[in-house]
Amino acid sequence: MGIFEFIGIVVFLYYLINIILWVVLDSDIELWLKERWGKPIDTLRGKVVWLTGASSGIGKQLAIELAKHHVRLCISARSGDRLQAVKEECLKQSKLLRPNDILVLKMDMLDISQHQRYFDTVVNHFGGLDILVNNAGRSQRASFEEIDLSVDRELFELDVFSIVNLTRIYVRHCKSRGHVAVTSSSVGLISVPNSASYTAAKHAIHGYFETLKLDHPTMDVTLFCPGPTHTEFLQHAFTGIHGQNYNQSVQATDRRMTAERCAVLMAIALANRCQINFVGPFPVPGLMYISCYYPNLRKIILMILGKSGLQKIRDTTAPAN
Repeated sequence: MGIFEFIGIVVFLYYLINIILWVVLDSDIELWLKERWGKPIDTLRGKVVWLTGASSGIGKQLAIELAKHHVRLCISARSGDRLQAVKEECLKQSKLLRPNDILVLKMDMLDISQHQRYFDTVVNHFGGLDILVNNAGRSQRASFEEIDLSVDRELFELDVFSIVNLTRIYVRHCKSRGHVAVTSSSVGLISVPNSASYTAAKHAIHGYFETLKLDHPTMDVTLFCPGPTHTEFLQHAFTGIHGQNYNQSVQATDRRMTAERCAVLMAIALANRCQINFVGPFPVPGLMYISCYYPNLRKIILMILGKSGLQKIRDTTAPAN
């Protein structure tokens, strides 16, 4: 066998293995490898993690998952009652954490003028902050031309500017030696129809956080990009009209990743200080890979799928029996 034939076989096997993994995995290959042979979540034990948007969905499940591994937590959101319930569940799941190890911080991310005060409260309570996880945010559903500009502005205030502001406070505090993470979305990597404002916001987040990594190479920056997930996200999503909620629930039959599984994978990404990961049901991982690494192939696939195909993948509604 000649050298060129050998190289050809290796390349063929490489892409064949990748395609198989795209089909069978619920995450990117890096995160799959980290889950099996990387640092376990338990390496975060004793660290202080501030988790915004922790009263429901991925944020709630991530708080519980971290508590299982005895991570000290600040959990924040607008609902103090729901946060208290999350705290009780966290303490129930941990054998080592005490009530003072979990700080409940009732906080509105949009109250940007109070971010420094909130931050000081966390640092004073724990004596420091190891990881800031920006999880707060809302989704959106509306056709491009039907979106009022006020909705774009309101969504960006929550999903972009409030996160950027809190992160800058943290970066100034830790002086390039900390770890900051954000719950982005698969739409931060590939645009989808009927969510222009949300897609644009997540693209903006990637721009900010990827630049942060360039400005501060010694800082750990994690972008975590879930695909369709079983949460209450759609109920509170923006539409195209100011003040209106989408108010739809996901169904048990929808092909979506559970919030619990998503939280486990995000905790693994934090423990291993990953830079960018994407998770979700098939065919989300494959589409993310193609979007990131094969832009010309991406154009062809998007053309074939069309608007209806992309919507079906994003909404993942299972067919009726």
